[in-house]
Amino acid sequence: MKAVIEGLLFVKGADGLTIAEISSILEIPTEEVKKLIQELYQDYQDENRGIQLELLGEHFKLTTKQEHKKYYQKIMLEEENSNLTQSALETLAIIAYNEPITRIEVDEIRGVNSSYVIRKLLIKNLIQEVGRSNLPGHPKQYGVTNDFLDYFGLGGIDELPKIEIKEEENEEQNLFESKYTEKDTD
Repeated sequence: MKAVIEGLLFVKGADGLTIAEISSILEIPTEEVKKLIQELYQDYQDENRGIQLELLGEHFKLTTKQEHKKYYQKIMLEEENSNLTQSALETLAIIAYNEPITRIEVDEIRGVNSSYVIRKLLIKNLIQEVGRSNLPGHPKQYGVTNDFLDYFGLGGIDELPKIEIKEEENEEQNLFESKYTEKDTD
């Protein structure tokens, strides 16, 4: 069960999990979860491990070790200076045209999980948290930053190219043709 807890914490990432959540997912008593968490915590105390188990607030999370920080900073700087991938550009466009928007809404539009891409865009400071949705759980809403505007040479969000959605003529959709077209504003 320790391996399952470790996997759950990995999947949850920065959000982490509480004892009660782990207990509910695994359908085992909280006392047993506490025992397994303690064992997992001890496993991560080995100096040869690059991550550790931490209790932050009420949530257990897998985090990197502070003593390795200088190495992690190097990779973060490399990522900040790298070009944007196709998925990052796609996610940025969705956020720019629909802000404020939650990650779940971005996922629905893209059809894939966007957590990793959104984290990278936050690191690059191209997007930022702009509020919380009124949806259940009050998920974070994202919008673009001034760095986004600078990166793309825009004076404001209103300078984004206008797009219109083509109305479907029939039930069948051509999978190779986009329903979005750039509208000429000249």
